[in-house]
Amino acid sequence: MPEQIDERALLGAAAAAAAEAYAPYSGLRVGAALLAEDGRVFRGCNVENASYGLTVCAERTALLAAVAGGSRAFRGLAVAASGATPPYPCGACRQVLAEFCDPALPILIACIGRLDRAVRTDLGTLLPRAFALREKTE
Repeated sequence: MPEQIDERALLGAAAAAAAEAYAPYSGLRVGAALLAEDGRVFRGCNVENASYGLTVCAERTALLAAVAGGSRAFRGLAVAASGATPPYPCGACRQVLAEFCDPALPILIACIGRLDRAVRTDLGTLLPRAFALREKTE
């Protein structure tokens, strides 16, 4: 991640967001923290639903909060979960992120108890050749 990004703070924000998760079915609490270009951090958590397909992931919750807050440019994303396996974003989250984020967007992925062992990757690595209907103009 670029030097100007405080990885520890971003991971901490993701872990704090996970504490707000509504996960009565899976028990897996996931949080995301999305760093906007203007320095604001938008948090999101997973919100499960009895009709499991209507569950919303933490990454999309954070991104949608950012868009609703007027942000369209981002510098980094951190995702943290309560489980024992690093919580890689699902395919739907990767595609929604690709709508607004550059493929070079740095992404940190960690288990809450092991934030110091975060996996570092980027959106383009997680979603090569993302689907697009047009060239991005924004």
